[in-house]
Amino acid sequence: MLIYVCLSSHGFGHAARQATVLSALHRLQPSWRLVVSSLVSSDFLRLVCGSVPVEQRLVGWDVGMIQADALGVDQQRTLEALKDLDFKLPQLLNQEIAWLAKQNTPVLVVGDIPPAAAVLAQRLEAPLVWMGNFGWDDIYEPLGGLFSEYAASAKALYQHGELLLRCPFSLAMQWGLEEQQLGVTVSAVREVPAELRHHLEQLEKPLVLVGFGGLGVAIDPALFRLWPHHHFLIPVPVAPQLRANFANEANVTLIPHSVRPFDLMPFCERLLGKPGYSTFCEALSQDLGMHVVERDGFAEASVLMDGLRLYGQHRILSRQALNQGDWELDKPLVEAIRPIASKQGAEEAAQALIRLAPSTV
Repeated sequence: MLIYVCLSSHGFGHAARQATVLSALHRLQPSWRLVVSSLVSSDFLRLVCGSVPVEQRLVGWDVGMIQADALGVDQQRTLEALKDLDFKLPQLLNQEIAWLAKQNTPVLVVGDIPPAAAVLAQRLEAPLVWMGNFGWDDIYEPLGGLFSEYAASAKALYQHGELLLRCPFSLAMQWGLEEQQLGVTVSAVREVPAELRHHLEQLEKPLVLVGFGGLGVAIDPALFRLWPHHHFLIPVPVAPQLRANFANEANVTLIPHSVRPFDLMPFCERLLGKPGYSTFCEALSQDLGMHVVERDGFAEASVLMDGLRLYGQHRILSRQALNQGDWELDKPLVEAIRPIASKQGAEEAAQALIRLAPSTV
């Protein structure tokens, strides 16, 4: 059996989500081949999958939204990229269908959430399972203009498939399919390297994990000096100059690329970041208080913020407050209204895939 995950290359959240499911699936069906088809960073995929044996096919199935940083989008560049994808998709489909035919094994296609996964599954005559908390139809439709055409095309493709695994914090996704509601999708917390653990345990200040996803956001390193009684954990920035600036701040520790931020959450009292599906799932699983910066121009953000108010201990910040260092870390958290129903979404999804996988007999 080969599980072929058509994975969005937009940001890191889709890969983080599927890594939790593939980990659970590997525990239940260790002989199955797990293939992730995406342009997401191979280093990141290896990090989130850990010891799970995952193969990667470098295919760009979708565009998502082109973003300047973690909080802002570029609509014109997105439309240009969508037009370019229309030109490339036929060749990509032929390439992957030929490769899968050579594997000589039954295939189950998982779409998170490139619409073209439907075309691939139809041509393979393979079952298709969608998994996500939104579709690109939900994101494009409110933008109007040419985006409405792409929204309609995406929605038509999303209506093909055997099952929709609906994740928490979801948009409409009105695709007319059988659905299963999932709990939050998280994996097990891993041990951090002994040297880093010892360093964190020696700090006598509240620890704050700073996370703005794979796209990052520019924060003036000097702002951390406004919070001398807190210590901040930040993934190593890509830009060398920014990396050097952060390294010079006394109350900042840079997280090595080999460590998942999720694995540091048990050490932390607060999280400073953006609305993000995987970040919210991970923080909720660890009962971590979240200071979240509002995000405009991306429809998913509204349901994520609604979910935050409902399920998470939180404070909500404006972009201006972020840029000025007014992070409210000295203020009490707003309590959740009720707890999240389930924290077993990865296992629930894995069981659903096992039920729908074609027989290998």
